[in-house]
Amino acid sequence: MEQRGREPVTVVFTWDVRPGRERDFERWTESLHEAASRYPGHEDAMWLRAEGGRHRYYTLVRFDDRESLDTWLESPERRDVIGRLGGIAVEHRHHTTGLETWFSLPGESVPAPSKAKMIVVTFCAVYPLSLLLQMFVTPLARDWPLPLRAVLFPAIIVPLLTLLVMPTLSRLLRRWLYPAGRVPRAARPGH
Repeated sequence: MEQRGREPVTVVFTWDVRPGRERDFERWTESLHEAASRYPGHEDAMWLRAEGGRHRYYTLVRFDDRESLDTWLESPERRDVIGRLGGIAVEHRHHTTGLETWFSLPGESVPAPSKAKMIVVTFCAVYPLSLLLQMFVTPLARDWPLPLRAVLFPAIIVPLLTLLVMPTLSRLLRRWLYPAGRVPRAARPGH
């Protein structure tokens, strides 16, 4: 069973939904998710609705490798489900490897930073959190069963990274992360 060379891949879809058809769209998403989850390599999917009453939704779909994702995207079953959308929404697709979602801004067409830069920033975010966790939280959980101790790290680190640390670091390091002249407008000072 050959596993080398497999790299999880995430595809981000943006859906522009016709005003007044949001409930129809949300019902339709259930059938799309159900169909995708039956395909080999499907890991998960997350649906998000844009804030502020906008008619835009986002989907992050993750597969265990590019081949599995492509099989799903090109499948007759997916075409059939998309065909049932019936003009309720328009689909836009953006491929990522995973880390880019911490560094991209919805609605901005700025390329993600290089993988090396994303790794450096992610390390700078995870290391201090890991150190603090090891110093203050792990000693309190020393007598817990292994499964509970193991879940502690991701349960604390992932929300902190996603909601607080990575957005802050991305803003602070934006000039280094993005090539000169391509700093996202929403991230510029004063915006």
